Amino acid sequence: MSNAVPKPDAAQPILSINNIEVIYDHVILVLKGVSLTVPTGGITALLGANGAGKTTTLKAISNLLHAERGAVTKGNILFEGHEIQSLSPNELVRRGCIQVMEGRHCFGHLSVEDNLMTGAFTRRDGATAIRQDLEMVYDYFPRLRVRRASQAGYTSGGEQQMTAIGRALMSRPKMILLDEPSMGLAPQLVEEIFEIVRKLNEEQGVSFLLAEQNTNVALRYAKYGYILESGRIVLDGEAAALRENEDVKEFYLGVGGEGRRSFKDVKHYKRRKRWLS
Repeated sequence: MSNAVPKPDAAQPILSINNIEVIYDHVILVLKGVSLTVPTGGITALLGANGAGKTTTLKAISNLLHAERGAVTKGNILFEGHEIQSLSPNELVRRGCIQVMEGRHCFGHLSVEDNLMTGAFTRRDGATAIRQDLEMVYDYFPRLRVRRASQAGYTSGGEQQMTAIGRALMSRPKMILLDEPSMGLAPQLVEEIFEIVRKLNEEQGVSFLLAEQNTNVALRYAKYGYILESGRIVLDGEAAALRENEDVKEFYLGVGGEGRRSFKDVKHYKRRKRWLS
């Protein structure tokens, strides 16, 4: 009898998180009843300030919490309709879900190409298929083709982010969890990377869950968004609607009905947000 996982229904979300709680060190409650879905072939944004719980949410999906003494204590997480909490990170990658960590985390002493090839570690489909996918990565990231022999640790921040995404692509993912891809990058590079994300989604059918502080750029590329604050989802909706939401414009995009807000107004935000009233 085959142990292969059945192909999901096209109408079924590729990822479904249902009312999860995450606790660190058996004491610290970080996520509180978080629920969200990512449609198959979609781009979904998980938005919020630093410390809101975005990275913890991604690590809960990719089963990386145990390394930090964290655990999902309530709820469940489904990937292609199957619970995944008991899977190892390697098994999850083989199923088609991989995380690109915040801060890029390239192997600095290896060349760019060697970094990319580490992404194919779990594959068993032969050298020819892997080489074809390497060429595909270079087609999406021409800059990496030029820097293929350079040590990754001596490349720019943008090139390291491209290497990290390209390495994830080498695993032939169905879904990529992308954590703060804009962090520390110049605006022009941010646009370049998000354009590549859009192309990968449209041309390769890769689903994305983007954890981002840069709400403005994330909502231009995502189809749907969730706003996370203090470990709770406080608002969600179509990206276009969120961009026009007055609270989102004022507190996340920096523009309200009276123009750009000054820093001194931020101390009043919890009192004034309609979703917290």
